[in-house]
Amino acid sequence: MLLRRYRALLGHPLRGRVTKFAIASALAAGTSAIVFPILYVLGASTTACTILAFSAGAIPNWTLNRRWTWKVEGRVAFGREILAYLVISASTLIVLSLATGWTDRQVRSIPAHHGLRVLLVTASYFLVLAILYALRFFLYEHWIFSGRSRVRAALRSRRQVWSAARANRSP
Repeated sequence: MLLRRYRALLGHPLRGRVTKFAIASALAAGTSAIVFPILYVLGASTTACTILAFSAGAIPNWTLNRRWTWKVEGRVAFGREILAYLVISASTLIVLSLATGWTDRQVRSIPAHHGLRVLLVTASYFLVLAILYALRFFLYEHWIFSGRSRVRAALRSRRQVWSAARANRSP
């Protein structure tokens, strides 16, 4: 019974997407892992480090997830894909910026030339990314790369109900 459930889980279509999403996220995180500490060591603010590191990882992340993880081809749905991705990215960026700024204030007592300070601030960046990982996957799966616009469908449905209600009126 347990073996049957395990085999069913391994064959589930989400398993492949979760794995590909993890790989795409790891590549984006790797890009950010290079950019963030370099900028931090060079003296940039944690906000600037976060924005530039996140942007450096977000572009390949979106491309890999769209084309490889969810296999979306063709025209980009601006509202659902681009706009929604920007909203999720901006929200993630705000949380990352707040976390790294807070961590930086907490470790100010450690001398700047110590690697521990860079390590702790950079670790806070990746901790937040790890915490938001499942939420971002859920939003990508059910909203951004779902292949259908629930908003457009809801508006279309509302319009159809209004039209049907007008047609059924008696004078």
